[in-house]
Amino acid sequence: MIGKVANPGPLGLAGFAFTTWMLSMINAGWFNAHAMGMVIALAMAFGGTAQMVAGVLEYPRGNTFGTVAFFSYGAFWWSFALFAHYFGAQVPAAFVGWYLFMWGVFTFYMWVATFRANRALQLVFLFLWLTFVVLAIGTWTNASITVAGGYLGLITALLAFYASAADVINPTFGRDVLPVHAYPAQTPKTGTQRNAG
Repeated sequence: MIGKVANPGPLGLAGFAFTTWMLSMINAGWFNAHAMGMVIALAMAFGGTAQMVAGVLEYPRGNTFGTVAFFSYGAFWWSFALFAHYFGAQVPAAFVGWYLFMWGVFTFYMWVATFRANRALQLVFLFLWLTFVVLAIGTWTNASITVAGGYLGLITALLAFYASAADVINPTFGRDVLPVHAYPAQTPKTGTQRNAG
């Protein structure tokens, strides 16, 4: 017998939040580059693989946004891990800046799509977009700006942890323990309603 299909969203958000927090501590200057090994391992396992699994699981649920977001950011973490561990030594900093900036472009239109989701998800993608843009500018110009990007990343991670926790806790309790302020569902207007509007 097939039961209720589980929601993979909290898994994807948790993998994203955890890995973002760890990398952002380095970007914010709390730890130096010697801590990167832990970030790479986490990016491969939780940030990369777990998010991609969440993206695959969103597909049969008909969730285009979830499929694109989780699979894409899972791929981001895998690309970051491969770059940091194997391929980064000879890459010019300006080119890395473009890598970050283009992820900002992608994140911007994903943020626009959250306008019909909920406020918690809107804030996650807003701060993620700002994080990518500021990190790109920091890579192009001044390392101190990268520190600001690190702090934006920490805020992003906390917001993503909140959204993940809400997706687990609220259904478990059957009420909004952690409010996400969902966008109100639109009901199709009848002929009478259309004429009156």
